[in-house]
Parts: sequence; structure tokens; C-alpha cells
Amino acid sequence: MPSHKLGRVTEDIMRELTAIFRELKDPRVQGLISIVRVEVTNDLSYCTVYISSMDGLDRAKEAVKGLRSASGFIRHELSTRLHLRKVPELLFRATDSIEYGANIARLLNELKDKEDENGNP
Repeated sequence: MPSHKLGRVTEDIMRELTAIFRELKDPRVQGLISIVRVEVTNDLSYCTVYISSMDGLDRAKEAVKGLRSASGFIRHELSTRLHLRKVPELLFRATDSIEYGANIARLLNELKDKEDENGNP
């Protein structure tokens, strides 16, 4: 499969998963959950979805448990929304990249505040 088609399918899966996550009723999945990255194998047999939460890695792990239990429903919804010959098996992984990014932003803001206090440009 050409790489541009694989990239387009990956973007389509990410967009549709975001919409499906909003419709899920599982309380473990509700809240500030976001999809960080989606990786699809070349033969479309597996799709790894990296999930992150603003509330930290523990919250993301809890959301992954809820998503794993609803993976059959999510995969069925993907098959109805995307017209693919083969809908990949979904693998969910928790990551703390949002929390990590927020921490870096906080540290940079603290450094900026210290520079402002010291009068350094």
C-alpha cells in the first residue's frame, strides 16, 4: 500500500475514533481524554492508538481499560463509518505526553517569571 494512502487512512481512523469516543457512555472514557497518535500497520491488520489524559497517566490507564472493553463496539462503528476492506484490530496504549507537555510549559513559564523578576530581558 502506498504510504500516502496509509497516511490518509491513519488520519481517517484518528478522526473517526475521536468522534466515537465522544459517544461512548463508559464513565472510564469520559473526561479529558485525547488521542495522541495512531499507528496502522502496512496491511491494516493492527492499529495502535495512544491515549493521554490531562489528569495524568493513571487516568489514561483507566481510560484504556474502558476502551479495551468497548473495542468490539468501536471497531464495528469504524467499519460503518469508514469503508475499508479490512478494519484493523485496535490496540490501546496509555501515554503521559499531554501531562509531560503541560509540565514543560509550566517550567518554561516559571523560568520566564524568574527572568522578569530579575529584570533580565
